[in-house]
Parts: sequence; structure tokens; C-alpha cells
Amino acid sequence: MRGPRPKRPMSASDAARAHAPRGRFWRIAGGGAAFQAGAAAIDSATVVASLVFQLTGSAFAVGFASAVLRLGWLLPQLVVGFLAERATRRMPFYVFGAYGRTICASLIALTLWLGAGWSATALAAAFLILWTLYAFVSGVVAVPYNDIVGRSIPSGARSRMLAWRFFGGGVLALGVAAFVRGTLDVLPNLEAYALIFGLAALLLMVSSTLFVSAGEPAMPPRRSGRGPPRGVADFIRRGWEVLSQDSRFRLFLYSQWLGGATLMALPFYVVAANWSGITAADVGLLLGAQTAGALASNPLWGKLGDSAGKLRMLQAVALVRMLPPMLVLFLLGSDAGISGYMALFGMIGAMMNGVTIGYLGYLMEISPDDRRPAYSAYFNAMASPAALLPLLGAGLASLISLPAVFVAAIVAAVLQLLLLLRIARLAPEELQ
Repeated sequence: MRGPRPKRPMSASDAARAHAPRGRFWRIAGGGAAFQAGAAAIDSATVVASLVFQLTGSAFAVGFASAVLRLGWLLPQLVVGFLAERATRRMPFYVFGAYGRTICASLIALTLWLGAGWSATALAAAFLILWTLYAFVSGVVAVPYNDIVGRSIPSGARSRMLAWRFFGGGVLALGVAAFVRGTLDVLPNLEAYALIFGLAALLLMVSSTLFVSAGEPAMPPRRSGRGPPRGVADFIRRGWEVLSQDSRFRLFLYSQWLGGATLMALPFYVVAANWSGITAADVGLLLGAQTAGALASNPLWGKLGDSAGKLRMLQAVALVRMLPPMLVLFLLGSDAGISGYMALFGMIGAMMNGVTIGYLGYLMEISPDDRRPAYSAYFNAMASPAALLPLLGAGLASLISLPAVFVAAIVAAVLQLLLLLRIARLAPEELQ
């Protein structure tokens, strides 16, 4: 029988972060909360999926909008990681990405507001181009965000900070959901979606300003004795060394690919709702249910991540990933109506919060303080092929059936859980 898990000794870097101003903790959490609310307003699984389906009527377009958001978040990170490793400060990269995505959201709002007289094809093309630009500019944020948070918040408080971020974001997002519901009820669709993107842009601006005001801690000394990469080839070679020598990093990457396979179903839950007779005006209710589920789950994920450990939390999330596709398969064969789909989206909200908190927390945990930008860049660039899986979901939906997407998601979740259990069984000498 195992005894209690020994506490990890506090490192010098953790000790320094523990004495950082509490205001930094709350500004980072508050900036994250504003971002979560802004992201909820233009959520790719509800608001954007519904808008794209109305503009195009195409499952592939819905899959593309979801895939490009994830791909745009991941692909720029290799370039940004290389540049950040050679830079003396990482905040300028964050400023470019954070304020850049705010501008992109504002341009989408303006396009939708002025697009009533355009052809459906022109409007859909303009939206998807701007949405792709928004996705790739957003991807610049990830590397500096992970590094600055990792240097600002001690390991034992990161899950709690992320939980507060998602809790505050959830509270704000309930108001956002009510705004989405009200505007879609009262205004013509395009004007309503334009105002929704305008609100998102405002919240993204608040988020960026709060995070920047928290400042950037001093850079840690390089423990590895190696200087910054001499060039792109050296940076990529070091990434190959990490992949080949770090078993924990490698298995976590494989599990992330399988996690992407479970999330390929995400944009198709709202398509399933449409097939069941749920109208566009009900998207606000589904977003509200998703937000409520995320909000209710925050105390659980925060406590689990900081007390039981980030890996144990990821294993719990893998179990939860199986539930939404199982439930939607039941709903497609029943007449549960809006209440059943609200329960489904509440479950999706809880799952997605766990996915994000667990992923961010564990990636920070396994990344050395002095190489965190590089580790984030390597991991997310190598995980980027999984972002294309919503297009595979669209293919399954079109060529086989919509339920086939959800069956594939269940299988992927089971395989991901097995990989995460394998990480827990690694011998100490393998944790290099």
C-alpha cells in the first residue's frame, strides 16, 4: 500500500515566484477571465459553427473553421519559440499576438455588419479569411504566455490560478451568453453576429491590457549550460533531442494527438442539435449551458490539479472526454429536445475546462524553467497535425454518418487514457 505522496521540494525559482506580488496573480487570472469571456462570445463549437453553417450549409466549412482555429494556435509557435529563446524579453511577442487578435475580431465584426448586401459566397469567404488570420495571429500568444505565467506563478498555485481564470471567465461568459441569446432574438442574424464579435473584441482588449500590466519577471539563469540556439537548424535539432530523450514529453505528445481526435467531434455537436430541430436562436441557450458547466467544474479541476497532481487530473479529464459523444449518440436517437442538448453542452463546458487546465498545467510542469519557450514551441508544433482532425470528422460525417464522428471520439478517448496511465508507470530513470 502506498503512503502519502511526498511533496516536491520548493525550488529557488518557485520560492522567488511565491514572494512575487499577489497583484500579479490576480492580474494574470483577471486577464485570463476576460479572454475566456471573449472566446466564449465567438466559441467555435457554438457561435462560429452556427454562423458558418448558416452561411455555407457545409459540414466541411464548419470543420474547417474549427480546425483552422486550432491549427493557427499551434503552427506559429515553432517560429515564436525560436525567436523567444534568443530574446531577452518575451512580453513583446505577447503584445503583438494579443492586440493583433483584437484587431482581427474587430475587422470580422465590421465585415458582418456591412455584409448584408453581399453575396453569400463573398461573405462566407471574407469571414473565413479573417477568421484564419485571427487564428494565426492568436497563435503568437501561446509561447510567451506559458513562459511568463510559468515564471510568475509557482507550480503549486498554477491550477488554482487557472481555475480562478476559468471561474471568472465563466461568470462573465454567462452574461455573454445572455447577450448572444438576446441579440440573435432581436436583430437580424448578421447584425447580431457583428455585435457578438464586437463584444469579443472589447473583452480581448481588456484581457491583453490586464496581462501586460502584470509585467514580466526576471529571466532565470540557464541551468543546462547551453546558450540560445545558434540558428533555426540548431533549434530544430534540440527539439528532436527532447522528443527522443524525454519519455514523458513524448508520451504526452502522443496523448495530445489522441485528445485532438476526441475534440474533432466538437463543432459537430451543434450540427447534431440542428438536425434535432434546435434553432439558431437557441445557440445562446447552448452557450449558456456550456458556460455553466465550465463554471461549475472549476473548483474540482483547480483542487484536483494542485492536490492530486497534473497527471492525475489529465487522467480524470480523459474519462470525462468519453461522456459527451456517448450522450449525443443517445440524443440523436431520442426526442429529448433543447433540455437534452443543454445537458450535453454543460458537459462539454466542464470537459473543455478540464482539457485546458490539465494541458497547460502539465506542459508547464514538464518544461524546464530556462527552456519553457522552446518546450512549448516543440510540443505545440508537433501537436499541430491533430488540429486538422475536425476535417476528418467532416469526412466521416459526409461519407459515413454523423454518429460515426462521435464513435471515433469515444475510441480516441479510451486510447488516450491508456497512454496517460503509461506515463504514470514510467520509472524514475525514464523521467529525463
